[in-house]
Amino acid sequence: MVQLTGLRVVDVPWNQATSAEGRDFALWLGTTFKVPNAARTVSTVTAGTINPITKKPYLDDRYKPRTIRHSNAVIRSFYTFWIEAGGGPLVNPVPLARSERRRPHAHHNPLDPYRGEGRLRCNPRVPRRRPRQMSDERWNELFAALRSNRDRAIVAFAISNGAWASELLGMKGADVDRGDQLVRVVRKGAQAEQWLPASAEAFIWTRLYQSEGTPLDPQVPLWWTLRRRDHGVGLARQPMNYEALRAVFRRANALLETNRSMHDLRHTAALRMARDKRLSLRDV
Repeated sequence: MVQLTGLRVVDVPWNQATSAEGRDFALWLGTTFKVPNAARTVSTVTAGTINPITKKPYLDDRYKPRTIRHSNAVIRSFYTFWIEAGGGPLVNPVPLARSERRRPHAHHNPLDPYRGEGRLRCNPRVPRRRPRQMSDERWNELFAALRSNRDRAIVAFAISNGAWASELLGMKGADVDRGDQLVRVVRKGAQAEQWLPASAEAFIWTRLYQSEGTPLDPQVPLWWTLRRRDHGVGLARQPMNYEALRAVFRRANALLETNRSMHDLRHTAALRMARDKRLSLRDV
Protein backbone atom coordinates (compact mmCIF):
# COMPACT_ATOMS: atom_id res chain seq x y z
CA MET A 1 0.00 0.00 0.00
CA VAL A 2 1.35 3.42 -1.00
CA GLN A 3 0.22 4.99 2.28
CA LEU A 4 2.23 2.49 4.34
CA THR A 5 5.28 3.22 2.18
CA GLY A 6 4.75 6.92 2.87
CA LEU A 7 4.69 6.21 6.62
CA ARG A 8 8.05 4.46 6.36
CA VAL A 9 9.46 7.55 4.65
CA VAL A 10 8.51 9.74 7.62
CA ASP A 11 9.50 6.96 10.08
CA VAL A 12 6.01 6.48 11.56
CA PRO A 13 4.82 2.92 12.34
CA TRP A 14 1.56 2.05 10.61
CA ASN A 15 -0.28 1.55 13.92
CA GLN A 16 0.82 4.96 15.22
CA ALA A 17 -0.45 7.05 12.32
CA THR A 18 -2.67 9.99 13.25
CA SER A 19 -4.96 12.31 11.35
CA ALA A 20 -1.93 14.49 10.60
CA GLU A 21 -0.33 11.71 8.54
CA GLY A 22 -3.65 11.00 6.83
CA ARG A 23 -4.01 14.68 5.93
CA ASP A 24 -0.42 14.95 4.67
CA PHE A 25 -0.81 11.85 2.51
CA ALA A 26 -4.00 13.18 0.89
CA LEU A 27 -2.32 16.55 0.23
CA TRP A 28 0.74 14.80 -1.18
CA LEU A 29 -1.40 12.83 -3.65
CA GLY A 30 -2.89 16.11 -4.84
CA THR A 31 0.52 17.56 -5.72
CA THR A 32 2.66 14.61 -6.82
CA PHE A 33 2.89 12.80 -10.14
CA LYS A 34 2.06 9.16 -10.83
CA VAL A 35 4.87 6.68 -11.28
CA PRO A 36 4.26 5.39 -14.84
CA ASN A 37 4.70 1.75 -15.75
CA ALA A 38 6.25 2.85 -19.04
CA ALA A 39 7.35 6.15 -20.54
CA ARG A 40 4.74 8.05 -22.53
CA THR A 41 5.15 7.84 -26.30
CA VAL A 42 2.18 8.73 -28.48
CA SER A 43 0.24 10.40 -25.65
CA THR A 44 3.06 12.79 -24.67
CA VAL A 45 1.67 15.66 -26.76
CA THR A 46 -1.98 15.19 -25.79
CA ALA A 47 -1.61 14.48 -22.02
CA GLY A 48 -3.72 16.95 -20.06
CA THR A 49 -5.28 18.59 -23.14
CA ILE A 50 -8.90 18.60 -24.34
CA ASN A 51 -9.98 16.60 -27.36
CA PRO A 52 -11.74 19.01 -29.77
CA ILE A 53 -14.23 16.37 -30.96
CA THR A 54 -15.30 14.65 -27.74
CA LYS A 55 -14.62 17.65 -25.45
CA LYS A 56 -13.06 15.17 -23.01
CA PRO A 57 -9.66 15.76 -21.36
CA TYR A 58 -6.84 13.34 -22.02
CA LEU A 59 -5.41 11.74 -18.89
CA ASP A 60 -2.25 13.27 -17.47
CA ASP A 61 0.14 12.10 -14.74
CA ARG A 62 -1.73 13.71 -11.84
CA TYR A 63 -4.00 11.94 -9.36
CA LYS A 64 -7.61 12.99 -9.91
CA PRO A 65 -9.87 14.01 -6.98
CA ARG A 66 -11.91 10.82 -7.35
CA THR A 67 -8.75 8.73 -7.08
CA ILE A 68 -7.73 10.54 -3.88
CA ARG A 69 -11.21 10.07 -2.41
CA HIS A 70 -11.08 6.36 -3.24
CA SER A 71 -7.66 6.12 -1.61
CA ASN A 72 -8.98 7.77 1.57
CA ALA A 73 -11.93 5.36 1.69
CA VAL A 74 -9.65 2.32 1.29
CA ILE A 75 -7.25 3.51 4.00
CA ARG A 76 -10.11 4.26 6.38
CA SER A 77 -11.57 0.78 5.81
CA PHE A 78 -8.15 -0.79 6.39
CA TYR A 79 -7.70 0.94 9.75
CA THR A 80 -11.33 0.34 10.74
CA PHE A 81 -10.79 -3.40 10.27
CA TRP A 82 -7.71 -3.47 12.51
CA ILE A 83 -9.26 -1.23 15.14
CA GLU A 84 -12.27 -3.55 15.40
CA ALA A 85 -9.96 -6.59 15.46
CA GLY A 86 -7.98 -5.07 18.33
CA GLY A 87 -4.68 -5.19 16.46
CA GLY A 88 -4.37 -1.62 15.25
CA PRO A 89 -4.25 1.95 16.56
CA LEU A 90 -6.84 3.55 18.80
CA VAL A 91 -7.76 6.22 16.25
CA ASN A 92 -8.36 6.13 12.51
CA PRO A 93 -5.93 8.40 10.60
CA VAL A 94 -8.67 9.18 8.06
CA PRO A 95 -11.43 10.73 10.22
CA LEU A 96 -14.87 11.87 9.21
CA ALA A 97 -15.55 15.53 8.60
CA ARG A 98 -16.43 17.48 11.73
CA SER A 99 -20.07 17.74 10.67
CA GLU A 100 -20.19 13.92 10.35
CA ARG A 101 -18.56 13.00 13.65
CA ARG A 102 -21.16 10.74 15.13
CA ARG A 103 -21.44 7.02 15.65
CA PRO A 104 -22.22 5.45 12.24
CA HIS A 105 -25.67 3.88 11.96
CA ALA A 106 -26.52 4.90 15.54
CA HIS A 107 -30.27 4.99 14.83
CA HIS A 108 -30.36 2.62 11.88
CA ASN A 109 -33.70 1.07 10.98
CA PRO A 110 -33.06 -2.64 10.36
CA LEU A 111 -35.54 -2.55 7.49
CA ASP A 112 -33.54 0.08 5.61
CA PRO A 113 -30.26 -0.47 3.70
CA TYR A 114 -27.03 0.77 5.24
CA ARG A 115 -25.69 4.03 3.87
CA GLY A 116 -22.18 5.45 3.81
CA GLU A 117 -20.66 6.82 6.99
CA GLY A 118 -20.41 10.35 5.67
CA ARG A 119 -17.87 12.67 4.12
CA LEU A 120 -14.23 12.17 5.03
CA ARG A 121 -12.34 15.17 6.31
CA CYS A 122 -9.49 15.20 3.76
CA ASN A 123 -11.56 14.41 0.67
CA PRO A 124 -11.01 16.90 -2.17
CA ARG A 125 -14.02 18.37 -3.89
CA VAL A 126 -15.05 16.68 -7.12
CA PRO A 127 -16.11 19.10 -9.87
CA ARG A 128 -19.51 18.49 -11.42
CA ARG A 129 -19.34 17.30 -15.00
CA ARG A 130 -21.83 16.70 -17.74
CA PRO A 131 -22.37 13.04 -18.67
CA ARG A 132 -20.08 11.84 -21.43
CA GLN A 133 -22.83 11.33 -23.96
CA MET A 134 -22.26 10.59 -27.65
CA SER A 135 -24.60 11.91 -30.29
CA ASP A 136 -26.09 9.45 -32.77
CA GLU A 137 -23.71 10.74 -35.44
CA ARG A 138 -20.62 10.18 -33.28
CA TRP A 139 -21.91 6.75 -32.26
CA ASN A 140 -22.28 5.77 -35.92
CA GLU A 141 -18.72 6.93 -36.61
CA LEU A 142 -17.35 4.87 -33.72
CA PHE A 143 -19.30 1.78 -34.76
CA ALA A 144 -18.09 2.10 -38.36
CA ALA A 145 -14.48 2.27 -37.16
CA LEU A 146 -14.65 -1.15 -35.49
CA ARG A 147 -12.91 -3.93 -37.39
CA SER A 148 -14.59 -7.16 -36.26
CA ASN A 149 -18.01 -8.60 -35.49
CA ARG A 150 -16.81 -9.36 -31.96
CA ASP A 151 -16.06 -5.69 -31.29
CA ARG A 152 -19.36 -4.62 -32.83
CA ALA A 153 -21.26 -7.09 -30.64
CA ILE A 154 -19.59 -5.91 -27.41
CA VAL A 155 -20.21 -2.20 -28.01
CA ALA A 156 -23.77 -2.94 -29.18
CA PHE A 157 -24.46 -4.62 -25.84
CA ALA A 158 -22.85 -1.74 -23.93
CA ILE A 159 -24.81 0.99 -25.74
CA SER A 160 -28.12 -0.83 -25.27
CA ASN A 161 -27.98 -1.83 -21.60
CA GLY A 162 -25.20 0.24 -20.02
CA ALA A 163 -23.32 -2.72 -18.52
CA TRP A 164 -19.78 -2.26 -17.23
CA ALA A 165 -16.94 -3.49 -19.41
CA SER A 166 -15.90 -6.09 -16.82
CA GLU A 167 -19.47 -7.41 -16.68
CA LEU A 168 -19.63 -7.92 -20.45
CA LEU A 169 -16.17 -9.48 -20.62
CA GLY A 170 -17.14 -11.99 -17.93
CA MET A 171 -20.05 -13.39 -19.96
CA LYS A 172 -20.13 -17.03 -21.03
CA GLY A 173 -22.03 -18.70 -23.84
CA ALA A 174 -24.83 -19.74 -21.48
CA ASP A 175 -25.37 -16.10 -20.50
CA VAL A 176 -26.97 -15.21 -23.85
CA ASP A 177 -30.73 -15.71 -24.09
CA ARG A 178 -31.65 -14.88 -27.69
CA GLY A 179 -35.30 -15.83 -27.26
CA ASP A 180 -36.00 -13.17 -24.63
CA GLN A 181 -33.17 -10.86 -25.79
CA LEU A 182 -31.48 -10.95 -22.38
CA VAL A 183 -27.87 -11.36 -21.27
CA ARG A 184 -26.73 -12.46 -17.83
CA VAL A 185 -23.92 -10.54 -16.13
CA VAL A 186 -22.34 -10.61 -12.70
CA ARG A 187 -22.74 -7.11 -11.28
CA LYS A 188 -19.50 -5.32 -10.61
CA GLY A 189 -20.30 -4.23 -7.06
CA ALA A 190 -22.68 -6.77 -5.51
CA GLN A 191 -21.32 -9.77 -7.48
CA ALA A 192 -24.94 -10.80 -8.03
CA GLU A 193 -26.22 -12.33 -11.25
CA GLN A 194 -28.64 -10.17 -13.22
CA TRP A 195 -30.35 -10.54 -16.59
CA LEU A 196 -30.21 -7.36 -18.67
CA PRO A 197 -32.12 -6.57 -21.86
CA ALA A 198 -30.20 -5.75 -25.00
CA SER A 199 -30.93 -4.64 -28.55
CA ALA A 200 -31.71 -7.08 -31.33
CA GLU A 201 -28.70 -5.77 -33.27
CA ALA A 202 -26.39 -6.85 -30.45
CA PHE A 203 -27.58 -10.45 -30.73
CA ILE A 204 -27.22 -10.37 -34.51
CA TRP A 205 -23.59 -9.24 -34.27
CA THR A 206 -22.97 -11.87 -31.60
CA ARG A 207 -24.29 -14.62 -33.87
CA LEU A 208 -22.14 -13.38 -36.76
CA TYR A 209 -19.12 -13.38 -34.44
CA GLN A 210 -19.83 -16.93 -33.27
CA SER A 211 -20.21 -18.14 -36.84
CA GLU A 212 -16.55 -17.28 -37.44
CA GLY A 213 -15.35 -20.34 -35.51
CA THR A 214 -15.17 -19.20 -31.88
CA PRO A 215 -15.81 -21.85 -29.16
CA LEU A 216 -19.53 -22.54 -28.78
CA ASP A 217 -19.28 -24.33 -25.43
CA PRO A 218 -21.87 -22.57 -23.20
CA GLN A 219 -19.59 -22.94 -20.15
CA VAL A 220 -16.56 -21.13 -21.61
CA PRO A 221 -16.06 -17.36 -22.01
CA LEU A 222 -18.03 -15.78 -24.84
CA TRP A 223 -15.38 -13.32 -26.08
CA TRP A 224 -12.04 -14.57 -27.44
CA THR A 225 -9.02 -12.91 -29.01
CA LEU A 226 -5.88 -14.03 -30.81
CA ARG A 227 -2.68 -13.22 -28.92
CA ARG A 228 0.92 -14.09 -29.71
CA ARG A 229 2.46 -16.40 -27.09
CA ASP A 230 6.10 -16.41 -25.98
CA HIS A 231 6.69 -20.17 -26.20
CA GLY A 232 6.87 -20.36 -29.98
CA VAL A 233 3.35 -21.43 -30.93
CA GLY A 234 2.49 -18.21 -32.75
CA LEU A 235 -1.01 -16.81 -32.43
CA ALA A 236 -3.19 -18.57 -29.85
CA ARG A 237 -6.84 -18.02 -28.97
CA GLN A 238 -7.52 -16.91 -25.40
CA PRO A 239 -10.35 -15.19 -23.50
CA MET A 240 -10.57 -11.48 -24.11
CA ASN A 241 -9.49 -9.26 -21.21
CA TYR A 242 -9.78 -5.55 -20.46
CA GLU A 243 -6.43 -4.69 -22.08
CA ALA A 244 -7.57 -6.26 -25.35
CA LEU A 245 -10.77 -4.20 -25.16
CA ARG A 246 -8.77 -1.04 -24.56
CA ALA A 247 -6.75 -1.87 -27.67
CA VAL A 248 -10.01 -1.96 -29.65
CA PHE A 249 -10.76 1.61 -28.58
CA ARG A 250 -7.17 2.72 -29.17
CA ARG A 251 -7.41 1.66 -32.80
CA ALA A 252 -10.79 3.36 -33.27
CA ASN A 253 -9.62 6.52 -31.52
CA ALA A 254 -6.50 6.70 -33.68
CA LEU A 255 -8.69 6.52 -36.79
CA LEU A 256 -11.26 9.08 -35.58
CA GLU A 257 -8.84 11.33 -33.62
CA THR A 258 -10.98 10.94 -30.49
CA ASN A 259 -10.53 9.61 -26.95
CA ARG A 260 -13.63 7.49 -26.44
CA SER A 261 -13.84 4.69 -23.89
CA MET A 262 -16.29 1.97 -22.89
CA HIS A 263 -17.54 4.18 -20.07
CA ASP A 264 -18.78 6.71 -22.63
CA LEU A 265 -21.16 4.03 -23.88
CA ARG A 266 -22.49 3.53 -20.35
CA HIS A 267 -23.22 7.27 -20.01
CA THR A 268 -24.85 7.35 -23.43
CA ALA A 269 -27.03 4.33 -22.66
CA ALA A 270 -28.22 5.87 -19.38
CA LEU A 271 -29.23 9.16 -21.03
CA ARG A 272 -30.96 7.38 -23.90
CA MET A 273 -33.00 5.36 -21.41
CA ALA A 274 -33.83 8.45 -19.33
CA ARG A 275 -35.22 10.19 -22.43
CA ASP A 276 -37.29 7.20 -23.52
CA LYS A 277 -40.91 7.86 -22.52
CA ARG A 278 -41.61 4.11 -22.54
CA LEU A 279 -39.20 3.57 -19.61
CA SER A 280 -39.85 4.74 -16.08
CA LEU A 281 -37.06 6.10 -13.90
CA ARG A 282 -37.27 2.90 -11.86
CA ASP A 283 -36.64 0.84 -14.99
CA VAL A 284 -33.64 3.01 -15.87
